[in-house]
Amino acid sequence: MGNIRVIPRLDIKGPNVVKGIHLEGLRVMGCPEKFAKHYYEGGADELIFVDVVASLYGRNSIHDIVTKVAKQIFIPLTVGGGIRTLEDIKLILRAGADKVSLNTAVVKSPQLIKEASEKFGSSTIVVAVEAIKYKDGRYLVYVDNGREYTGIEVIDWVKKAEELGAGEILLTSVDSEGIGEGYNIDLINKVAKAVSIPVIAHGGAGKLEHLSDVIKDTEVDGIALASMLHYEYLENIPVDKRYIPKVGNVDFLLSGQGFSKISTTNISEIKSHLLNNNIPCRK
Repeated sequence: MGNIRVIPRLDIKGPNVVKGIHLEGLRVMGCPEKFAKHYYEGGADELIFVDVVASLYGRNSIHDIVTKVAKQIFIPLTVGGGIRTLEDIKLILRAGADKVSLNTAVVKSPQLIKEASEKFGSSTIVVAVEAIKYKDGRYLVYVDNGREYTGIEVIDWVKKAEELGAGEILLTSVDSEGIGEGYNIDLINKVAKAVSIPVIAHGGAGKLEHLSDVIKDTEVDGIALASMLHYEYLENIPVDKRYIPKVGNVDFLLSGQGFSKISTTNISEIKSHLLNNNIPCRK
């Protein structure tokens, strides 16, 4: 086992970091640049930014945020949401991203994976997979932030993505996302065993044990998480209500409440926990 990467994920809607449950009911958390700088200074290995409504509205508005963040942090930055063409990829990389995360566009046009990996290198191309489990035990791929059914089986899709040149899989269990009850070990195991490229697990972390469990019980290369870190940030960085955004679901920020099923933590505590469990990671 190599060093496990600890990767905060920041979902973006308009100018704000947002957080939902099952990728829905998005609550405004705050300013992306401030969250990113906090996680970078706290020891994050990478960051993931996803414009969660870009594909739905057929646009991408994350360039300015990426440009600002890239000037302040010096760890790999993966950016996704609304990236549909080779030109889109080029612009995101020029803005400061190190990798791009592709989802809706490549499900609709898989050849884009091959074209992108040949032009920009496979290590630059991450294929994001949003999976929902059906009663018959199958996992199916969804797109548009878990909104749109495709009928494609997850295992078939990740194998195809690897064959076409994807360098990494970012795997989200939509069923587990945001509820703090742990990662979907079954799903992650099936995907990690189906491909030879790195798999990043996302969706379900609610306490430190969930992080060590998913690493010990699967073959993941990294863990992506949001709620545990975002709520900790808001607990320790007082919200100035004068600067709360005028748009979006800001009731959560105004209330000052947390989410009872989520145990808050920071990057340092996560890495100490992993090292104490004999899991290698960058200090």
